[in-house]
Amino acid sequence: MSGVPSRVINIEDLRHRAQARLPKIVFDYFEGGADAEVTLRENCRVFDDVVFRPRYGVALPAVDTGTTVLGHQIQTPMILAPIGSSRMCWPVAEAAAAAAAGKAGTIYTLSTLSGTRLEEVRAATSGPCWFQLYLCGGRDVARAAIDRAAAAGYSALVVTIDTPVAGNRERDPRNGTKELLSGNPLKMLPFLPQLMSHPRWLWGFLADGGLMQFPNVVLADGPMRYADVAAALESAAVQWVDLAWIRASWRGPIVVKGIHTGEDAIRALEAGADAVIVSNHGGRQLDTVSPTLRALPEVVDAVNGRIEVLMDGGIRRGADVVKAIALGARAVLIGRAYVYGLASSGERGVSHALEILNVGIKRTMKLLGCGAIGELDRSFVEEPAGWPRLRRP
Repeated sequence: MSGVPSRVINIEDLRHRAQARLPKIVFDYFEGGADAEVTLRENCRVFDDVVFRPRYGVALPAVDTGTTVLGHQIQTPMILAPIGSSRMCWPVAEAAAAAAAGKAGTIYTLSTLSGTRLEEVRAATSGPCWFQLYLCGGRDVARAAIDRAAAAGYSALVVTIDTPVAGNRERDPRNGTKELLSGNPLKMLPFLPQLMSHPRWLWGFLADGGLMQFPNVVLADGPMRYADVAAALESAAVQWVDLAWIRASWRGPIVVKGIHTGEDAIRALEAGADAVIVSNHGGRQLDTVSPTLRALPEVVDAVNGRIEVLMDGGIRRGADVVKAIALGARAVLIGRAYVYGLASSGERGVSHALEILNVGIKRTMKLLGCGAIGELDRSFVEEPAGWPRLRRP
């Protein structure tokens, strides 16, 4: 395997290892969702509502898990999603995750709000890299980041549209995020024990430079500071009209992330997107929106093959990946599933998470009687009655 203990057999095991290593404030930052976390839970639970329809009596000594996404031939139908601030959970985390993605033969997506320079991340992987764009700092700052990404060899731009403000993530204030970022010793003091009680993490955090900045958001006075995130997002909401100047600034494919409905999928298509990601930001923005697997068929029907459809949210097992692809996704993006591995063991942990999921994909496909990812379709699953379809005027 990847050097992770053999008793770590599923993503939940990696989650427990990550929770043990990280201070609560850091673990909850990655783990938590918005408000009552209904959508966070439903993103995972909804996979139970879709049941398989297998073809038995079929011998499949091997299955083909490869697919093509925006012209990239990848060996697994999983792409690593953009995760902001991941350097908080492991030193130079983005480069470590990108390296693991390349070794697995897939794509790594770097968040604008990363703690590692985009050039360093691109150099760390043998596979393709996408750059996820926030408009922090305004158009000129965003254009500079786009130019850097193009020069470094990033092959697609992922434009996130679902963050007009940051979601109400109640775990953060309970854990003292504001106080720990204040720099005021008296305010920080009650929350310091949770950091001090995780010496392995703390040593790595301090050796990696301590509280990160955002080197890919270069403002007039230097890289954006960590404490500026919420205000920066609120002042940089992406609107549909922004797709025009973004398209003029970027020559490669554009992926619109944060699509929930068929109507928005069509708007993305009309705005020139080459692909969309059905995503609710991992349940971290607006709570009680539809889980992404439930929203996926409506979006697939709306675009009707004119652009590629990807999906993220709630993936914890290989069978989850197979269900999403059967319902029309070209591939899925995984976030927390690989962050658990990253937080527990760095690059080795990410590789282990991908291996766990890949083994599950292959086993599920053999049990379904399906020999290749490209052969999966809705005939292999039964979806619940009442799931939404495109609402036409």
